[in-house]
Amino acid sequence: MSPIVRAALVQATWTGDTETMIAKHAEHARAAAAQGAKVIGFQEVFNAPYFCQVQDAEHYRWAEPVPDGPTVRRMRDLARELGMVMVVPVYEIEQPGVYYNTAAVIDADGAFLGRYRKHHIPQVEGFWEKFYFRPGNLGWPVFDTAVGRVGVYICYDRHFPEGWRALGLAGAQLVYNPSATHRGLSSYLWKLEQPAAAVANEYFVAAINRVGVEEYGDNDFYGTSYFVDPRGRFVGDVASGKEEELVVRDLDFGLIDEVRRQWAFYRDRRPDAYGPLVED
Repeated sequence: MSPIVRAALVQATWTGDTETMIAKHAEHARAAAAQGAKVIGFQEVFNAPYFCQVQDAEHYRWAEPVPDGPTVRRMRDLARELGMVMVVPVYEIEQPGVYYNTAAVIDADGAFLGRYRKHHIPQVEGFWEKFYFRPGNLGWPVFDTAVGRVGVYICYDRHFPEGWRALGLAGAQLVYNPSATHRGLSSYLWKLEQPAAAVANEYFVAAINRVGVEEYGDNDFYGTSYFVDPRGRFVGDVASGKEEELVVRDLDFGLIDEVRRQWAFYRDRRPDAYGPLVED
């Protein structure tokens, strides 16, 4: 496996319905594949609007099973067609009344490798997520894919360092963080926290944010998606703050070993001293 991985992400505007949103992302995936990308990730609950700006039971209709729902099935077919690893965030229904904010991970041959369920669920103005999602209960899995070891963290999770570290300890080389974040205080944190997590855990991070104004609420999602390397440096330019964009970048996975030799954070950890951090 080459240490250079050509990776992609998509920040997209809401089209108004699921069918056209899926079609749009399939078009972006094909464009990424034409540029040689071997892995791609989409934004949080990519095939729906960000409905958590309101609390309304009508929005349970966006949920579907994983992996047997229509969206993940279609993305598995597309991954197989393109020979591309895909990170596909959707609203998951496990059983009636039990819902999760989930990302399915699909290998380049279309195999469903598993899912990550968002752990940290906010409940504040504009982000009424506890109305819709149960906290994740599947840990922090890292998936062996055709491009390497890929993990997922979702949106609000990024404010909590513990999951970033769990992914690193499990051997992640690239972590996708699909998000739905609107303008305000978090726009400053957006370019601070994820590069810091990449440095602290010595892997690549793909930070994906929605872009544009959507029909539920009047919040403006600010895009500015990016890849960041284990030294905390942006890989190429950060995406637009206003426009939809496909971002394709070459990631040198050889840099991970180099950085971990220079900054031996994993060697110098003191888990024996951290017990009080997880006490109530």
